[in-house]
Amino acid sequence: MNEAYLLIGGNLGNRSKNLEKARILTGERIGPIVRASSVYETEAWGITDQPDFYNQVLLVTTELQPEPLMRALLGIENEMGRIRRERYGPRIIDIDLLLYNDLVYNSNIVSIPHPRIPERRFVLEPLHEIAPDKMHPLLHQSVSRLLEACPDTSFVKKQ
Repeated sequence: MNEAYLLIGGNLGNRSKNLEKARILTGERIGPIVRASSVYETEAWGITDQPDFYNQVLLVTTELQPEPLMRALLGIENEMGRIRRERYGPRIIDIDLLLYNDLVYNSNIVSIPHPRIPERRFVLEPLHEIAPDKMHPLLHQSVSRLLEACPDTSFVKKQ
């Protein structure tokens, strides 16, 4: 069985219900949710002139390998109504694959670990809540250390 850390988030519609639906579909299609962080309200990152996000990190166990896992996550996004208009734009749901076991893997579909983990406070705060000692497989630093060094100063508030 594989362990995958996922970030779910969105800033359109009923953010709480959208995260709940994403959790349900993840549990049904990906595998059991072993741990879940609190939900965090966060400033938009990249394009800041948009509503605040709700974000949450999930630890799931899955039999899926990285590429089928990523395809399944994209399928959940599509089913929930995700429309990709602009990079970093508003969205009903976004599901990122952050970490998968201790794997380093790159393909045209997925990069593991997610390449922007160290620069995003909205990822590191909820990840730190459930896995402070988890080591980044490329940087060889714990989530705690990455959070301490994170250059992102945007607000991240536990709900």
